[in-house]
Amino acid sequence: MRIAFISDIHGNFTALEAVLADIKKQSVDQIFCLGDTVSLGPQPREVLETLHEIKSINIKGNHDGAILEPEKAAFYEITEHLVPDLYWGRERLTNADYDFIKSFEDTHALTFPNGVELLAFHGSPLATTHLIQATTDSSLLDTYFDGQKATVLIGGHSHIQMHRRYGNKLILNSGSVGNAFIFAFSPGKPPHLLPWAEYAILEQTDNTFSVDLRRVYFDIPKLVKIIREGDLPGKAWWLRQYGAE
Repeated sequence: MRIAFISDIHGNFTALEAVLADIKKQSVDQIFCLGDTVSLGPQPREVLETLHEIKSINIKGNHDGAILEPEKAAFYEITEHLVPDLYWGRERLTNADYDFIKSFEDTHALTFPNGVELLAFHGSPLATTHLIQATTDSSLLDTYFDGQKATVLIGGHSHIQMHRRYGNKLILNSGSVGNAFIFAFSPGKPPHLLPWAEYAILEQTDNTFSVDLRRVYFDIPKLVKIIREGDLPGKAWWLRQYGAE
């Protein structure tokens, strides 16, 4: 069984296209989307239409929650300067799009044929805003995963790929499709992006379980053109990331 995990697309359909083209070559059995699908980027509708088309299992991220409840942006830890982008994205969605986002799950469990149990989430099983990194203190991990039987735990949110063993558990992050960060986000320090998209494939074959953290380059000039021609409130930030000011 081969499962692909994508996360944190953030309205970057150009990057999603490249990732899905790579996934198509990998003969996967299912695609999981771990949240933060449409907000911030220039192509929210294209992202949602594609997720619906590929019949992915979709997990709700903090940005997805904020899209549904923009008045609670602070609760979902959306920084103030990103709120205009949040409303810009909302204006482009239909009622059917909102219903689709409402259908996203908080977590999703899966058991591989050899009995390995997996749990997928966005931040942690407890909250979409929890940030799990390679340096996260073990006491927090104990809290986040208390009572969980799954031994493979995979999320998104940090925008940084991770492979971390914790006791008998494996904690993974598939990285970000649309906003792969160079370094972890710190309050007051705007993130800087890498020029590629990230995702993961987990595979169980007989007695072997493997993790493939993948990097896919996408058409940055195409994305820059779309951003230049649009009226996205945060367009200047996007253009700076790709040296296209």
